Amino acid sequence: MIEIEMKTLTPKQKRYILIAMVFFSMAIQILLFNKSAAAAAQGAKSRWGANYFPNVPLITQDGKKVHFFDDLIKDKVVAINFIFTSCKNSCPMETARMVKVQKILGDRVGKDVFMYSISIDPETDTPAVLKKYTEKFGVKPGWLFLTGKEADITLLRRKLGLFIDEIQDSENNDHNLSLIIGNQRTGRWMKRSPFENPYYLASQLGSWLHNWKLPPDNDESYANAPKLRNIDMGEKLFRSRCATCHAIGVGGGDVAQQQDESLGPDLLGVTQRRERAWLTRWLAEPDKMLEEKDPIIMKLYAQYNEIEMPNLQLNSKEVEALIEYMDEETQRVNKLQSGSKHKHKDKHKHEHSSP
Repeated sequence: MIEIEMKTLTPKQKRYILIAMVFFSMAIQILLFNKSAAAAAQGAKSRWGANYFPNVPLITQDGKKVHFFDDLIKDKVVAINFIFTSCKNSCPMETARMVKVQKILGDRVGKDVFMYSISIDPETDTPAVLKKYTEKFGVKPGWLFLTGKEADITLLRRKLGLFIDEIQDSENNDHNLSLIIGNQRTGRWMKRSPFENPYYLASQLGSWLHNWKLPPDNDESYANAPKLRNIDMGEKLFRSRCATCHAIGVGGGDVAQQQDESLGPDLLGVTQRRERAWLTRWLAEPDKMLEEKDPIIMKLYAQYNEIEMPNLQLNSKEVEALIEYMDEETQRVNKLQSGSKHKHKDKHKHEHSSP
């Protein structure tokens, strides 16, 4: 029938029909391709969805029951780490560093960025214990500490890629640094060190994982960026291990922090206040000195919410470098403060001598 009708058409009509058939075939192929691409995208998105993450029940520090997927991570930007409150090594430092991240993000925590710390020792870490732990570190609202069944928590750690079989036995001294950040809606996830620069972590949570939709803090040119300088071992150690909880002079430099935000004492002048042997041992064996109830340590322990200084596993060379840095930084800060006082006196004298 079609052949008969085609025979009755003029060459020009036949050409138009062939062109129309080609375009129709192309349109069908494009439609099928788009449908396949959409299905693939949906599949990629759902890969990290409810079919992957366990929706196990957990209990918050306030005793509220929640479900991991539905209540905690669905369609959210999150930071998740695993801790236990009786840990005397890395966990206190992790928590202290994340406290800084929360302060940088401010009231966004609990609104468009969500922070969760889940206990790997649920038998010990009851909601009441977790509540006391948050109070000790000054955790603000919006950051949840959670407990639950050990099997469920282990399952979560495995699904998040934060469970390492080789270091789970109690005789092993290795510690798994377990922090992951991600956007469940987009499927972006990555492991991070909890000892990362808190401003960098806050930027990743507050901007990168939000698809860079947030405006930058400023529009300054890279040409105005300060020149990088060499940082010695002592300063590296202080920045990575100590600056989370300590300052060297309030307002005394870029590693300083406000005293009311510190979880430990200001270390300005500590090399002059304490005997060298005492300070050396304190940096090397803080846990043993606390067990021995050293009177200075016990006084500081009571003053700073009974937060224990963890054993940083420093060797003698690192201890020496850290002490030298604290001494040099004290001298630098004192010099800056002395110069500032002189300027203030000169200005005050000039104002009073003016007619």
